Amino acid sequence: MTPPRTRRTARPTPRTPAPDPAPAPPSTEPPAPAGEAGPVAEAGPVAGSVGRAPLLTRPLMLRFVSMIGASASFFLLLSVVPAYATASGAGPATGALMLATVLGELGAPRLVARFGYRAVLVAGLALLGAPALVLTLSHSLAWIVLVCLVRGLGFALTLVAGGALTASLIPAGRRGEGLALVGVVSGVPSLIALPLGMWLAGRVGFTPVALAAGVIALAAVASVPGLPGRERASEKPVGMVAALRTGELARPAAVFATTALATGIIVTFLPLAVPAAASGVVAAALFVQPAASTAARWAAGRYGDRRGPAGLVLPGLLLSAGGMLITAFTGSTVAVLAGVAVFGAGFGIAQNATLSLMYARVPASDYGTVSALWNLAYDGGMGVGALGFGALAAPVGYAAAFVVTGALMLVALIPAVRDLRTPAPKG
Repeated sequence: MTPPRTRRTARPTPRTPAPDPAPAPPSTEPPAPAGEAGPVAEAGPVAGSVGRAPLLTRPLMLRFVSMIGASASFFLLLSVVPAYATASGAGPATGALMLATVLGELGAPRLVARFGYRAVLVAGLALLGAPALVLTLSHSLAWIVLVCLVRGLGFALTLVAGGALTASLIPAGRRGEGLALVGVVSGVPSLIALPLGMWLAGRVGFTPVALAAGVIALAAVASVPGLPGRERASEKPVGMVAALRTGELARPAAVFATTALATGIIVTFLPLAVPAAASGVVAAALFVQPAASTAARWAAGRYGDRRGPAGLVLPGLLLSAGGMLITAFTGSTVAVLAGVAVFGAGFGIAQNATLSLMYARVPASDYGTVSALWNLAYDGGMGVGALGFGALAAPVGYAAAFVVTGALMLVALIPAVRDLRTPAPKG
């Protein structure tokens, strides 16, 4: 899911009066591209700036349109397609969707660097929407899997190109707050569309829902021409392999992947771990967790803009791990609700802090790579968490598996502490 941008404000440099009042010669330096910034250690307010740069600009509002369109289209069919594929095809359908998403995230930065934000975002929306229009032409598993593969690729392109574009539209001094706002804008459609898709499919059938998902994504294409095309850069953007070898990017991504791992576990296994008689507790918990994440993400963004996001990564990890340990008491309503609330707060903090920190450490030309790496950590972490927890819970039980998971998450203290101790780069 993705973020906004405006022109970055340069830090004013103190000047001393010259003995000669003659005006200085005009600068030969070219103006900095909008949103461009050199590598810095962390986001924060611009020293000496007067007032605050506006956050809700016209380009950002236009970006919200494509963001909502992609999110609503994706989540409207996320549960509907497995149901349409029936039990035997549900796994392959969802697996194909997520596999294509991950693979698309790996290759998208190169496409963004070559073709620019607009072209890749349009391609992503088209690949996400057009296959949905023809989903119900066949009930063949091969056809459903093909549709899911194409839609997963399209969704990946919208995440990476859209995420990089959004980051360039957010003022540097309000990056944390802007990314938090983006999380809300992209998250609300998913919260609505996911249950709405199944509800509509049960009343009007699969075809109208599939058509609606296709139209929503394709209609959002109309908002893209009003967005910036690309960032001007004097150097070649860093690739995914190089980013994974760069500690300043890989360490926050590893910490975030660890918290995302726990998210995949909660949404997948909490309904199974809580006693059947307490189904209402599960429903409440699955609302409390994203609500706590959204609130914490917003608070972390506001704090990070003033103090810098680097100091929030470690608390986000500790709260996430602590929440998993509390949730292990699955027979207690209070423990489950408190556990998911604590975890949700930690996850929201980790979301905002890691993404803000990664964007702040690269020039604007590398925003596509950061967006891809962060989203890869998100999707990969959720997938690994669900698979690993399932294998662990089978022999030891759900409660013990939650405890083991919470303890194992503390391994991410190594990159978190090391990153905190890394000296800030100069310049």
